[in-house]
Amino acid sequence: MSASPSGPGTSRTRSWWGWGYADAHPDEPACVALGALLPGTLARPLPVPRVADLSVGRPGVTPPTALAHLVTSDPDVRAAHAMGRAYRDIVRALRGRPGRIPDLVARPTHDREVADLLDWAGGRGVAVIPFGGGSSVVGGVEYRGDTHRAVLSLDLTSMDRVLDVDTVSRSARIQSGALGPVLEAQLRPHGLTLRHFPQSFEFSTLGGWLATRAGGHYATGRTHIDDFVQSLSVVTPAGTSTSWRLPASGAGPSPDRLFLGSEGALGIITEAWMRLQERPRHRASASVAFADFQQALEAVRAIAQSDLSPANCRLLDPGEALLSGASHDGSAVLVLGFESAASPVDGRLASAVDLALAHGGHGGSRGRGGRGGHDGTPAADGDAPADTAVSAWRSAFLRMPYLRDGLARMGAVVETFETAATWDRVPALIDAVRTEVGSAATKATGHPATVNCRLTHVYPDGAAPYFTVAVAGRPGDEVRIWDDIKAAASEVLHRYRATITHHHAVGRDHRPGYDLQRPAPFALALRAAKDALDPHRILNPGVLID
Repeated sequence: MSASPSGPGTSRTRSWWGWGYADAHPDEPACVALGALLPGTLARPLPVPRVADLSVGRPGVTPPTALAHLVTSDPDVRAAHAMGRAYRDIVRALRGRPGRIPDLVARPTHDREVADLLDWAGGRGVAVIPFGGGSSVVGGVEYRGDTHRAVLSLDLTSMDRVLDVDTVSRSARIQSGALGPVLEAQLRPHGLTLRHFPQSFEFSTLGGWLATRAGGHYATGRTHIDDFVQSLSVVTPAGTSTSWRLPASGAGPSPDRLFLGSEGALGIITEAWMRLQERPRHRASASVAFADFQQALEAVRAIAQSDLSPANCRLLDPGEALLSGASHDGSAVLVLGFESAASPVDGRLASAVDLALAHGGHGGSRGRGGRGGHDGTPAADGDAPADTAVSAWRSAFLRMPYLRDGLARMGAVVETFETAATWDRVPALIDAVRTEVGSAATKATGHPATVNCRLTHVYPDGAAPYFTVAVAGRPGDEVRIWDDIKAAASEVLHRYRATITHHHAVGRDHRPGYDLQRPAPFALALRAAKDALDPHRILNPGVLID
């Protein structure tokens, strides 16, 4: 069963229950082959779930006539909006227990309709869950609880236009429901790009990126969507907030900062002026292998603290390198990439490789420069030639979410989480996660667990480790096991004062860790903002604050 067309000009459809496109999921033989990688998984995959097998009740509320044309109660559409795409969501769908399915799904086309929907929902006690591409992996787009009479999923993907392009200031006014490819297609004729490419690029929206403070693919420089924002327009139950469009300002606390990362709990981001860049014309990539992971960490720190600013500086530990096909001899692999719109980047790449070799790396295999897509993300212009390790990693990077869903069908528990910490704590943090989270996974399942790590983003003062945990589960008990692993991971992160999330947001799954991380006075201020902007408490209940 599939739902949600992927976009203009294509007949491909989105899976209602799993990651990405319905036709891209592993078939049954492929699922069995994946299961063979983990001892203790099922002999045959769980069947692909069908909406027809769910209990999709009648809506608990009826929209007014003036809004009825914006709203649907179609069971397929409602099921596709019931949850995000975390492992926890996937396995609940496979087991036929997706949680609270929204009563209605609305697709407004402009700000006035958003405001009208919020007015109606506030007066009727209807919870409103903002929904972009639905790629949330932290429980950010589902309703948990029973305090509201009904749930409305507010799908913004009909608001997907680039409304204005200012080529002089190199910025654009963009509606928040634009999916990544839709947004970039409208900027391409101007020779410009937002240059924000998360792994979910095809299946997430500008508004989703802004509401979650999403991180993109690029390892240094402008890594988070925050860095690209000139101004925001946000519709709240208390009125519409539109900040001035400025290159910078020192005028008090920034209004945009109130809504960036607010995850739909304070208002609905409907438009944004975003800073753009010229499309890159020069690219080069390389990989360097390391026999010693600690030396590899030192190499990455040296590169991050130089002024080289690589577009990609991704370190794969031996397990991650083996899984992606970047290495088969037990080596860690550093994947480097550079790009520029103005000048060749071969010299910067050579300097970065030299730094890596000086810290114990070997190989330094390099791809050729040229035109094309950036390393590791979907691009419209083709791909720059790269070495074998870079190409293998890139292919695995784009395919990994589909493989996770295949493993889930085989009864495996596959958890991913990311964090960030200062360099003085990174090595010990990685060791502790491998040891303690691996032990927790084995204890919860009785099966040996695999814990892999990669660095996705690097800064002069720290890095963002990204972990993958895979273990055979127990049939029907996968969600509890996942919760146990998540709790163990969160405890380690808190002990090392590492953030509960670097770029995947808080949602509902990370709330315990976020409550511990944020200062108490800030929590008071956030609750006051919630009370002022959302007096009926209808906006994404349970996200960030109660």
